[in-house]
Amino acid sequence: MGGMPAIRANSVLPARREAVTLHTADGLELVGELSLPLDRDPVATLICLHPLPTHGGMMDSHVIRKAAFRLPALAGVAVLRFNTRGTSSEQGTSQGSFDNGDAERLDVAAAIEYAEFHDLPDLWILGWSFGTDLALMHGLDPAVHGAILLSPPLRYSGPEHLAAWAASGKPVTALVPEHDDYLQPPEARERFAAVPQAEVLGIDGAKHLWVGDAETVLDLVVERVAPGVDVPLPTEWDGPMETADTSAYADRTTAVFKDVPR
Repeated sequence: MGGMPAIRANSVLPARREAVTLHTADGLELVGELSLPLDRDPVATLICLHPLPTHGGMMDSHVIRKAAFRLPALAGVAVLRFNTRGTSSEQGTSQGSFDNGDAERLDVAAAIEYAEFHDLPDLWILGWSFGTDLALMHGLDPAVHGAILLSPPLRYSGPEHLAAWAASGKPVTALVPEHDDYLQPPEARERFAAVPQAEVLGIDGAKHLWVGDAETVLDLVVERVAPGVDVPLPTEWDGPMETADTSAYADRTTAVFKDVPR
């Protein structure tokens, strides 16, 4: 290595990116984006579920944004991200209004349906914070291979959802920050013991928002969804690279996503 430009927080690597509209069963249109590898078929697909929209979560929350910016080029992984009902980002606002994770089941279903219809391979749900609750409650679909949970608070999801994943036998990986605001590794291991196949990884030094730890997260995600890809992923890129203007999100990335109890 050495001499090549570094991949920075707002670096955008080449991909085929298109704005997409997801259509829910209750008639809403959700704003989304699909990012595909530029010159090959994807090896796997991430369907990304963002943190709590009432406290700044959206399809551009930084880990999800970086996944879309980097993983098609670095790992051959397709990234489908979208705003759940009533959620806004620079791409636009999805129709409808926030429903505490209930009607959001239709949003998750619309995303899975879109991925299936477009023949995207090996679907994985990648949830973060509130998005992990959506994954556990609504992501157990026959088309879904498994789930990766970032900072799971286990606030909206209950024992019955863990039991359903346990019965499915599908892989579940929880990445739990050492200094999480809601659920730290020791308690997470206790709670996820209900899912025998669940892998709970405590991430030393990390916090709920993963600021400064996005690279660690992306490496662990790729290791699970695309095991043929070498990790750690490259930190430099010898090729075309754009820079996104992420200034609009600076205040929202550092907001604490308070996953308030219902």
